[in-house]
Amino acid sequence: MTHTADEIAKHLGGRVVGDSCAPISGVASPESAHSEDLIYMDSPRFEDRVTKSAARCVLSVPGTRLAAKTIIEVADPKLAFAKAAELLVPRPTPAPGVHPTAIVPPSATLGENVIVGPYVVIEDAVEVGRGTAIEAFGFVGRGSRIGKDCWLHPRVTLYAGAKLGDRVEVHSGVVIGSDGFGFVYGEGRYWKFPQVGTIEVGDDVEIGCNTTIDRGSLETTRIGPGVKIDNLVQIAHNVQIDEHTVVAAQTGVSGSSQVGKQVMVGGQVGIADHCIIEDGAILGAQAGIPTGKTIRRGQTVWGTPARPLDKFKQQYALFARLPEIVERLRNVEQRLNQPT
Repeated sequence: MTHTADEIAKHLGGRVVGDSCAPISGVASPESAHSEDLIYMDSPRFEDRVTKSAARCVLSVPGTRLAAKTIIEVADPKLAFAKAAELLVPRPTPAPGVHPTAIVPPSATLGENVIVGPYVVIEDAVEVGRGTAIEAFGFVGRGSRIGKDCWLHPRVTLYAGAKLGDRVEVHSGVVIGSDGFGFVYGEGRYWKFPQVGTIEVGDDVEIGCNTTIDRGSLETTRIGPGVKIDNLVQIAHNVQIDEHTVVAAQTGVSGSSQVGKQVMVGGQVGIADHCIIEDGAILGAQAGIPTGKTIRRGQTVWGTPARPLDKFKQQYALFARLPEIVERLRNVEQRLNQPT
């Protein structure tokens, strides 16, 4: 759908400088944009590539002026670009209905405009909210509840009793509600500890491909509203992740750890069991958080074991100089050991 620059500006709460009637029908990078695509510039260092772009309209901060470009002035161009994309590039969805190959028992409750794709299996007493899509080969275990306007991509598995809020997007290969890794050793063997808790996923959560989230052992694993989880993440039993936290790929969160609000977790981070990550903390890529450790509110840590960023940088710089330092120590030892 095509909109004018003025319509986009009103949608974003911005102001047009230039041709308010300029048509905008899509979004793109500066290099791949056509004349009707919207682009953005959030730093003066990108001015050259934006100026050379075929796009006529640019989202940028107030006061920006570019030759032959219509500027839509906004406070945060990247955020505005994401909001504009929702309007300009709506997600395609299949027509509502249940595919003839899907298995849906009479005890399941499907809301209006639900999409159930080919070879989906829905078990007894499942509730699916209005406008939700469950794509091909999905599995929804008995007693599960899925909210409104969710999107489960192909081959998503929900174990029995899983609960998803509204507007949750779950990508291919995700497993939600599997047993946690809980065993007790005794009498010469491992005994399985009960994994009979539940899993609750809040509103507006997005979960990346092949991520796994275990149900609680005796309690509940909770993923708070607005949490964004990347591909290939493992979240163990009884973990609590609070609202608007982001977790990057290949991270593992061990059992009973608590992650606060608006935490940023980098790629390949390892969080051991019973850790507490307080609100606003930042865990750098490949950081290791030992069992029971607390990362304080707003703290940025890096390394294994994780330590404050300034300390990590200092130690890392010294580590890089170890060969030089060792050689100097050897020279000092040789001089000290020489006969007088």
